[in-house]
Amino acid sequence: MSIFSKLFGRKKTEDEGAKVGGVEDFITLIRVYYQAVMAAQLGISNINALPEMAVFKRTLKIPTQNNKLGIAERSRCKKMLTEIYGIHDFFFKEIDASIKKHCKNVNSIQNYLFMFQGFSQDLMMVVGNLMQWKFRMPGIFKKALRAMTEKTVHDILTKTTWKDDSVRKTCANIRQYQHSLGYSESWMAEYVYNIVILAKKEPKPKE
Repeated sequence: MSIFSKLFGRKKTEDEGAKVGGVEDFITLIRVYYQAVMAAQLGISNINALPEMAVFKRTLKIPTQNNKLGIAERSRCKKMLTEIYGIHDFFFKEIDASIKKHCKNVNSIQNYLFMFQGFSQDLMMVVGNLMQWKFRMPGIFKKALRAMTEKTVHDILTKTTWKDDSVRKTCANIRQYQHSLGYSESWMAEYVYNIVILAKKEPKPKE
């Protein structure tokens, strides 16, 4: 998995080695997948418009399939996310459907990615607020942590009363994002769970 150091332009240090395949790598691969799907669906030929996918393609020396950007890159990225992180097939299908619905032309790409970034940041902020003590659970209790993550996501989408008014407002924002982007509760739980479990594996920064 030294490919990550080359892929994302990071120097290989002792601390960095422990983070290989961690949260940052996961998020970057997700962005590569998004850009590959957009390239394939919209017929984008300018690879420089898709920076993460461009680095991914050049580093792994992925040949262009059928003279069309995005097809081979999407397949390779999906394979890596599945093999390294165990992502389920429905996760990719929902991304494909969401992009197909919202990205009708190149100009709509930035708006979509901006919306997804806001959705992701709000979602992880609220999850971090609600699951603070649960993050300290030993990693061996993955099944319990997944169940807790699923319950937290369900509460975010359905609960109407919160002690913290800022949490209530952010949950309302998340529901608007979810409605706009078209992601299911299961998709959100899968996304959050993987970030949570990866964050637990990363070494704490030295004082």
